Amino acid sequence: MEDTFHDLAEELRKKNSNLTYEEARSWVEALWEDFEATRARAGRSYKGQAVTERIVREWIMRFGDKLHEYFSANPKFQHLLKGPKH
Repeated sequence: MEDTFHDLAEELRKKNSNLTYEEARSWVEALWEDFEATRARAGRSYKGQAVTERIVREWIMRFGDKLHEYFSANPKFQHLLKGPKH
């Protein structure tokens, strides 16, 4: 799991060079947790880490350079936007 988060964080940094590794890692972990929690609340069965990784990777590819725009209204992600760069 550590390797997966590391790889996703590095992928996010490639899409958004304004993020530090620590910020990218925080985003990855928050997106991962949010996807799994939302799926569970919806009553869907757990499909495994591979599905979550695929979804988070897709979000990084689609929104990685603009995460602050897409998720700024969601209180769950506000803590990720309080750094000096945002």
